[in-house]
Amino acid sequence: MKNAWIKAAVVSAGLFLAPFVISAHHSFAAEFDASKPVTLTGTVSKVAWTNPHAHVLLDVTGQGGKVTSWDLELGSPNALIRRGWLRSTLKPGDLITVVGYLAKDGSDNANARSITLSDGRKVFAGSSSESESGK
Repeated sequence: MKNAWIKAAVVSAGLFLAPFVISAHHSFAAEFDASKPVTLTGTVSKVAWTNPHAHVLLDVTGQGGKVTSWDLELGSPNALIRRGWLRSTLKPGDLITVVGYLAKDGSDNANARSITLSDGRKVFAGSSSESESGK
């Protein structure tokens, strides 16, 4: 009887908390625009291996020498590792080119689709755009 009560409590708690966990993650289409591709070349200033998405801060020098710091969203750390990434794949100071999609709100944010490293290798960024944008 005690085991049945514990199982019921765990299931109830899981059902109660599920909407909160699901709402913490956003879909690609909610934040990014698949019809607005972008290519950025710059210097990595920070790499954050965080869940649910890893992020790369990229300093891009525009016309007139103005530097803009872009926040690039990648896939989850687990998805990147499954694609062969190491924590050392990107590091501050690396010069990279990123292909991705702009944020809908016009901010300096983008969802990265692929990254060309300074040695010419191209790595997939684990973007959620593959599964949600239909591309």
